[in-house]
Amino acid sequence: MKFGTTLDISAAALSAQNSRLQVIAQNLANADSTSSTPGGNPYQRKTIAFQDVYSQAAGTNVVEVAAIGRDKTPFPMKYDPSNPAANAQGYVKMPNVNSLVELMDMQQAQRSYDANLSVMNATRGMMTRTLGLI
Repeated sequence: MKFGTTLDISAAALSAQNSRLQVIAQNLANADSTSSTPGGNPYQRKTIAFQDVYSQAAGTNVVEVAAIGRDKTPFPMKYDPSNPAANAQGYVKMPNVNSLVELMDMQQAQRSYDANLSVMNATRGMMTRTLGLI
C-alpha cells in the first residue's frame, strides 16, 4: 500500500469521527431543552451512520458519513406543571438524549480519532525515514 493511500484512509476516518463528535456535542447541548409550546416535542436526539465508499483519489474504500438521522425512541415525560411546555396534565416531554450514552459514544469516537491520528503520524515517520535513506 502506498503512503498516500494510508494517509487518505486515515484522513477520511478523522473527518467521519469529527462529524460524529459534532453530533454528540449537539445532543449533549440540548439534553435538557424542552419545547417552547405546551405539549410540543422537545429536541430529538440525532444519530449518525457511516458507510464504506470507494475513493478514486485513494484507490480504495474509505469511510464517510452516510446520514445524520433522528432517534425514534419515545420522549420521556417529567412532571413539572410550572414549565411553559407542560401539557394539560402537567407533564413535559423531555429530549430522548441519554447523557451517559452520549459520553460513551464520545469516548469511543475520541479513541477512534486518536488511533487514526497515530496511523497518520506513523506513516509520516516512515515517509521521513524513507526519504532519509534516499
